[in-house]
Amino acid sequence: MSTHIRTKRLLRELRELKRSPSAHILLGDTDSIDKWTVCLRGVEGTLYEDEKFTLTFDFPAEYPLEAPIVVFSGKTPIHPHVYSNGHICLSILYKHWCPVLTVDAICQSLLSMLSSCEKKKRPHQDSVYVKQASESPKDTLWLFDALF
Repeated sequence: MSTHIRTKRLLRELRELKRSPSAHILLGDTDSIDKWTVCLRGVEGTLYEDEKFTLTFDFPAEYPLEAPIVVFSGKTPIHPHVYSNGHICLSILYKHWCPVLTVDAICQSLLSMLSSCEKKKRPHQDSVYVKQASESPKDTLWLFDALF
């Protein structure tokens, strides 16, 4: 895919996020077309109400055909699908990625994931995963819908 198509798509997404901001999604640093920061604010009436979290989006050359690398940076939510290193176990970021998904759609999915949480806890074997994980969560062989 040409970088022109990628850039055009990202500029369109950026324009839409600025034009129609969400009450719970705030654009951070978007000075580089390759890497953005986005802040999420927990939804009212949930375990994460008014908590603020920062996401880093790294867009590969093949975006939108390939998913961006999305991780929480800084303070990470204590959630069964968020590792303490910021890696997120969410299928749309990996095997269920679809090129029609946008930064806004990813953020909405993460807000939904946080909002539906019933108990704040780290994923099973968080410390083991964090010790062994590479920098990119895309290098992980994620098991979705697995029972532990």
